[in-house]
Amino acid sequence: MSEKVSARRKPNTMTNLDLNNIASRLEGLEETIIFKLIDRGQWCENTIAYTNGKSGFVSEKTRSLFELRLYYHEEMDAKFGRFCVPEERPFSSGLPSPKRDVNLPDSGLYIDDYNIVNLSHDILDSYKNLLTRICPQGDDGQYGSSVEHDVYAVQAIARRIHYGAFYVAESKFQSDPKGYSKLIADNDVDGMMEKLTRKDVEERILERVKNKVESAQSKTSQLVRNVIDPQIFMDYYRDFLIPLTKQGEILYLLNRNKKKRLTKNV
Repeated sequence: MSEKVSARRKPNTMTNLDLNNIASRLEGLEETIIFKLIDRGQWCENTIAYTNGKSGFVSEKTRSLFELRLYYHEEMDAKFGRFCVPEERPFSSGLPSPKRDVNLPDSGLYIDDYNIVNLSHDILDSYKNLLTRICPQGDDGQYGSSVEHDVYAVQAIARRIHYGAFYVAESKFQSDPKGYSKLIADNDVDGMMEKLTRKDVEERILERVKNKVESAQSKTSQLVRNVIDPQIFMDYYRDFLIPLTKQGEILYLLNRNKKKRLTKNV
């Protein structure tokens, strides 16, 4: 007998869409990303862990060890209802429905399908390139440990990007509905990008990330740990994480509905 599972929204509750509160949440996620990446950087690149057909699973001929580790982790997450939350967008397809009732507060978002703003594919590509910068070159044989830390790192990055994409976009829309509505109606992507961008804020984020990385590694002994250049983290934020978040904001705005997303069975 199948179990009926639904995601319910709690009445009379709403996510606080004040931009300062959202910025504080994003700042808090920085530490998670930094520590997860530093942890992953203690193992070598171990490129075989990302090579299709080389997972070590006899029956698996196509996927890599990393792909398998990520899928099975997300399969468990899906059963617990993780992906009912807007900012938790999955990397894997074909995941099961939740096996428990998930009670969610009103997100305050106006979109029919959260997966319209799913940037996970781009995140994976950028992450694999980042590994060549944060990890020692070579192969230390620690494939299982490597992909375990990979999963935690990419999920932290995805959570930060999607949280910003959804909630920053909605908060900024609410601050100037007429201005954004005109840009949306005109499909003016360049205009939206210009309106969303605040260079002074971005520079403060980069400086803050640098300081946090330096602080996190300030007492690290290079005899026992790999110390990662803070500039690598700044580059990643500047060249990828911040721009992709803004791309997600534009995706949200282009698909924003006038009526709030209705609760659906999942």
